[in-house]
Amino acid sequence: MAAMDIHQRDDLAFPQSLPEFQQLFPDDAACAAYLGRARWPDGFVCPHCGQIAEPFRIVTRPGVLECRACRRQAGLLVGTVMERSHTPLSVWFWAAYLVASQTPGMSAVQFQRQLGLTRYETAFGILHKLRAGMVRPDQDRIGDRPKEHVEVDETWVGGRTRGEGRGIHHKTLVAAAVEVRHRKPGTAQNKRKDGRYAGRVRLAIAADRSADSLCGFVENAVMPGSLIVTDDWSGYASLRKRGYDHHAIAESGDPEIAEQFMPMIHLVFSNLKTWLNGIHHGVSAKHLQAYLNDFTFRFNRRFYPFNAFRSLLGIAGGIEAPTYADLYSGAWTHPTSSGCLC
Repeated sequence: MAAMDIHQRDDLAFPQSLPEFQQLFPDDAACAAYLGRARWPDGFVCPHCGQIAEPFRIVTRPGVLECRACRRQAGLLVGTVMERSHTPLSVWFWAAYLVASQTPGMSAVQFQRQLGLTRYETAFGILHKLRAGMVRPDQDRIGDRPKEHVEVDETWVGGRTRGEGRGIHHKTLVAAAVEVRHRKPGTAQNKRKDGRYAGRVRLAIAADRSADSLCGFVENAVMPGSLIVTDDWSGYASLRKRGYDHHAIAESGDPEIAEQFMPMIHLVFSNLKTWLNGIHHGVSAKHLQAYLNDFTFRFNRRFYPFNAFRSLLGIAGGIEAPTYADLYSGAWTHPTSSGCLC
């Protein structure tokens, strides 16, 4: 299925409120009709014979269409996160709406209660399938904007000390890059942080603090030629040789220097850790990348959360989603557009 820009389809409405959602998607048939318009804006095209005509619709299977010419069936869910799922379409649409509209997100337990699901495993699986739809394989790199720069840093997330000796922990290293933008003069919030605010963010697990890991993350996440501000850790020393306008700040453990030169990246780390502990009460290292993708998706769309609805379902293009067995066996590798470094 060809990829499409969610902002280029005026015929596909975005539910802006709960009553509007209920009006747009009252049942599985309405959800199937929406999927059909998203996939074939000019009318159904049979993937087998190429015939363009209104298909037969199976009442008991709203996700399946049958070509009138060749009588072969086509699945509406192919290439979406809902593929091979036995969960009703209306439940999937409700799930996407809840995830898109709830700014801080929700845990699997809360998600289970909201949708009335009988099994926690079903809620857990649906959420991780939706998180797979949060990452676009062709996502562009951030930065390369005039008069703006990108802050890059790394932090330790999760884990706990278990009395195994000084300096031993079970935390996971996370690398981040965030655009620093400037508000228009005269706006209400222009005096906050000298008018600076965070633009798009990229997050990925890093194997270690070496130059290969940290600079590799930057090359996957930030456009070459961008102005990058980091601390003076040696792992970033080769960024200038790699084609970036790199400026290293010697923080020397002084929080005032960090607040002056790198406020946005530390704000992102603070929000990330508060979100992981407050909403999800901590996550395992095995699934941490999925939650980083979730946070990135929400952060980058915080000004227009409802526009994320169609992206979550993976309608915009071919999305591969994990099965429940893959999630628990560890066979599934959570996607990232920033280059997973673990």
